[in-house]
Amino acid sequence: MSKVEDFLTADEELSIIDAIREAEKNTSGEIRVHIERDTELDAFDRAMEVFHLLKMDNTKLQNGVLIYVAVAARTFVIYGDKGINDVVPENFWDSTKNVMQSHFKANHFKQGLIDGILKAGEQLQTHFPWLHGDKNELPDEISKG
Repeated sequence: MSKVEDFLTADEELSIIDAIREAEKNTSGEIRVHIERDTELDAFDRAMEVFHLLKMDNTKLQNGVLIYVAVAARTFVIYGDKGINDVVPENFWDSTKNVMQSHFKANHFKQGLIDGILKAGEQLQTHFPWLHGDKNELPDEISKG
């Protein structure tokens, strides 16, 4: 599977967008998913680049999270903004990564993304709970490159 279009069906994409909305209900954190065919860069470096291209570093509390997937390279990165990294332990994203990885290895990409998104939302809620008046600062749709 090398094409982004083949990675998820339209219905699967809608399920992932629903998961983002569900995850963001209890946190002021912002979660985005970006999927692209491949990257010539190190996956972490590319995730950081995409994070900035999507203007995810412009959130009020610097609490955006990008789930970056490079389909052909069979790799993904969970990249959190400075506001998150300043208050969480170093291995904060490991449990989310492990949940996603187990699904991805079984070729259950939709479920891996949904479970990862919901887990990220739960974890963000601890440090960035939703407060009255919080606004959704970033689009919920899946970004593709």
